[in-house]
Amino acid sequence: MRNPRDFWAGAIYLALGVAVLWIGRNYPLGSSARMGPGYFPAVLGYLMAGFGLISLGRSFIVPGETISQIAWKPLALILGSVVLFALLLEPAGVVIALAALIGVSSLASSKTRYDLRSLAAMAGMIAFCVLVFVKGLGLPLPVLGRWFTG
Repeated sequence: MRNPRDFWAGAIYLALGVAVLWIGRNYPLGSSARMGPGYFPAVLGYLMAGFGLISLGRSFIVPGETISQIAWKPLALILGSVVLFALLLEPAGVVIALAALIGVSSLASSKTRYDLRSLAAMAGMIAFCVLVFVKGLGLPLPVLGRWFTG
């Protein structure tokens, strides 16, 4: 193995892809014109497993850096932001949950700056997600949760 980073990234992608395929194995696929509940997980699982295999193969061909220490603080902030999103989604709504997700996960980078431009980008990303997922796809997610609507 010449590139440990690619190797372990590929192993993680491959494992997640196989897990997604295994979990969704009994869901009906449907067709691309009329997708069933297993269609998206199957496509996602195959893509993840494919990228994992490519990364694993690349790890034996292309030289790369060794893996240094695990960055625990950024890892905890990103995982914590996902958990916070899940906890806030129902009571606070998509807008607040996404703001918390973006705000907390952005603290994982030392290059993060909170200024008018970054806050405008965050507002734009939240608006985009609300328009696409809640309005466009009709996902039953509250824009503002029961904390604000009673």
